[in-house]
Amino acid sequence: MNRPLDSRQLLAFVTVVRCQSFTRAAKELHLTQSAISHSMRALERDVGCRLLERKGRRMELTEPGGHFLQKADQILREMEQARAELDTVVPMSGVASVA
Repeated sequence: MNRPLDSRQLLAFVTVVRCQSFTRAAKELHLTQSAISHSMRALERDVGCRLLERKGRRMELTEPGGHFLQKADQILREMEQARAELDTVVPMSGVASVA
């Protein structure tokens, strides 16, 4: 059975692609470059294919990576929308502790 995708890995992937750099993505996400690299390797292992081709300091999307980028963007947008909609229904001051 496949595990659900990790939202942190999706965010890292989309940020790496947008920044065209593991280092710049790491700075934007307040992580180390090593953490981003590990996250990308784990994501590729989870989905079972290469998403990025690393060429020195450059990277390029593979064909599956291009398809996956569209889905990852969509998933992240839907997560942001769900949070925004929930925030309008339940103000943060109304959050109760769950024990």
